[in-house]
Amino acid sequence: MFEKLKDVLVNELSVNEEDITMEAELVSDLGINSLELADLLLLCEDRFDVVISDDDVHKLVTVGDVVSFMESAAK
Repeated sequence: MFEKLKDVLVNELSVNEEDITMEAELVSDLGINSLELADLLLLCEDRFDVVISDDDVHKLVTVGDVVSFMESAAK
């Protein structure tokens, strides 16, 4: 799941691949703004067939948070 998310971040949001780690914070480390974050979550919903509620959005701070959420939601 990490590699799939990394692919989305690099190809869709032009994030520098070397910056993407499980500990990287989406906003402060990767420079993703609120609009890009919304795009990322929509892309994840479409590509990974998951639903991300408004309550869950606030829990997704790091790349690892998103990976963990996607893994648990995909089951």
